[in-house]
Amino acid sequence: MASARTGRVPPIDTSGEAFVTVKAPVKIAVGNLPPAGAYILATQPTTPMRLRLPVAALLLSASPAALGCGDAGPGGTDVVRVLFVGNSLTYTNDLPGMLERLAAAGGMIEIETRDVSQANYALEDHWNTPQSRAALDEGNWDVVILQQGPSSLPESRVNLVAWAETWGEAIRAWGGVPALYMVWPDRSRLAFFDDVRGSYEAAAEAADGAFYPAGEAWRAAWARDPTLALYGPDDFHPTTLGTYLAALTIYRGITQREPPSLSSLALTPALDTLLHEAAAEAHSQYWRPASPDPAPLR
Repeated sequence: MASARTGRVPPIDTSGEAFVTVKAPVKIAVGNLPPAGAYILATQPTTPMRLRLPVAALLLSASPAALGCGDAGPGGTDVVRVLFVGNSLTYTNDLPGMLERLAAAGGMIEIETRDVSQANYALEDHWNTPQSRAALDEGNWDVVILQQGPSSLPESRVNLVAWAETWGEAIRAWGGVPALYMVWPDRSRLAFFDDVRGSYEAAAEAADGAFYPAGEAWRAAWARDPTLALYGPDDFHPTTLGTYLAALTIYRGITQREPPSLSSLALTPALDTLLHEAAAEAHSQYWRPASPDPAPLR
């Protein structure tokens, strides 16, 4: 199925599972961001933008009462700007667009997204792709959501954690909040769900970022109904239902509110309730907020 936003047909995405060697990323000094595509530190300091304080309260707090966002949209609603840096597990069924539609259906906030995901990309690939780094630099992004393949293998975990830390430092230097979007293993590796979660939790910790447990929401949904079709025909990429469940999880992680429903999906009330309950269970058990910036920039 081609992505509604890109027209690309997603291949089997094994990124994050096929690493043999692990390249160590360059450590970034805050205020010295390298230019897009470069491995060396820039010698000329930049002036990073700071995270807007109301958005910081929303994204760094575990309290639902902290909902208060930054810029106001045309209708007076608050706007949260979200950049997705991932691969075909993000752009299949247009997860960013679905997140925008959820926010529009709720009416409490507006979510604006941009997606720089590329087929089979890991975070290391994005770091060395000028377009991905340029998207971050263009930003004023409130949240930057990072995702690669399942990364359940030990060497893949090392790679994910290292590059999540590198991205996290750059995201925070520009005033945003990093977040890790946990995916799922392919159907032949269902026994490795815990390993996938462990890799993404470790990456979120390394990035001082939030953790959005979409893969665990899938498991919670299957615990309620094992027949749910969350995998697509290739037994790896999500169906529209699987993407919707991921979007519910991410929406809850960003807003700390009960997600609305998407009537355009024409789900039965019972199925829609089941998916909302699964997202809520995963969030309550596994979600973690981003850590406050330990050294605010002046």
